[in-house]
Amino acid sequence: MKKKIFQGTISGLINAPPSKSYMQRTSVACMLADGKSVIKNPCFSDDCCAVINAIKNFGAKMLQKDDEVIITGGRTLHSTSINVGESGLAMRMLAPVAALNTQPVTITGMGSLLKRPVGLIKTTLNELGVNCSATNGFLPITVKGPIRGGLANVDGSESSQFLTGLLMALPIIDNDSFLHVKSLTSKPYIDMTIDLLKHFGIEIHNSNYEFFFISGRQKYHACKYTIEGDWSGAAFLLVAGAIGGEITVTGLNPDSKQADKKILEILKNSGAVIERAENHVKIIKNKLISFETDATDCPDLFPPLVVLAANCDGISEIHGTHRLLHKESNRATTLQKEFSALGIDISITDDKMLIRGGKIKGGIVDSHNDHRIAMAAAIASITAKEPVEILQAECVSKSYPGFFKDFDKIKV
Repeated sequence: MKKKIFQGTISGLINAPPSKSYMQRTSVACMLADGKSVIKNPCFSDDCCAVINAIKNFGAKMLQKDDEVIITGGRTLHSTSINVGESGLAMRMLAPVAALNTQPVTITGMGSLLKRPVGLIKTTLNELGVNCSATNGFLPITVKGPIRGGLANVDGSESSQFLTGLLMALPIIDNDSFLHVKSLTSKPYIDMTIDLLKHFGIEIHNSNYEFFFISGRQKYHACKYTIEGDWSGAAFLLVAGAIGGEITVTGLNPDSKQADKKILEILKNSGAVIERAENHVKIIKNKLISFETDATDCPDLFPPLVVLAANCDGISEIHGTHRLLHKESNRATTLQKEFSALGIDISITDDKMLIRGGKIKGGIVDSHNDHRIAMAAAIASITAKEPVEILQAECVSKSYPGFFKDFDKIKV
């Protein structure tokens, strides 16, 4: 699908999309719990649907009713082949969960996910007694449990998502587990996981994000859980307001564990006017100045920050480009190539991206089937001299299916 968007101003109120990160984790927790759990404000992005389909194959039952989902826990394996689409979280999180079974389970995916390495998953699961094999270091990956627990090393330098899966699976086995984690990235996402698990009755002991002790023989308790607003998706809306007028975004938890809540700090440092209340954030356009930030723990902010920087006076620096290598695209080079075509001056050196503020001229952007590239291109159109045409714009469904509908509501 091609999407052509013209210059405009931003005004209005919009509700933040539900968090896909919380929805995916919560769905798995509901599957591991005995009884019926209720998820309020559910997310049905492509990634979330991939996890929902997976937990059904693992034995859960699901009923959708109005604005909630009822999941009955269960662990009777219905299929030994799980396709997680393009969801990196689903792949990494479900590998340890699949290893709770004594039957071999094969996890495969689609598109860019087939290019993401899985070697670190294989190494740790082998240490935990799982027979795990991959295809030349990539998907498909086959795991055969049971996962036995004990002592294991986890390399967290590429992602925290696999550690999330371990923290979800290990509490319900018979043995205690002790994980030594090296070079953990995206620590706020582990805080998110631990916080969610506590809600379901699971305790995780964390020492400086290097050592995790997980008692075995714990039980997930079925409960009601409301999915909070997604700061990752909302970041695009907030930046749109900062460069194009004003916007109020509701449904955002000010005390959220989500890493991308950092967008508020960056917007403030760049000069945007911010008004906060208990359940909403209002951003008002102002003179914007260049900023410097480290996005190592929140790499999903790179795309909206590139657009923000393009509308600032001076050169902005975003550190942590190494985190962009294994996304839906190589996001660093994709941002540089596609947004340079719009007239945005981007250079990448060492581990940082430099963006020179200036005029956005407009043009054609290939999303590379990367949802965050497509959303960033859309908000870039707000101040572009000419229309911005986005190729493969439908890919926003991966995380924010209603993005263009919401964007149309606030753009005048």
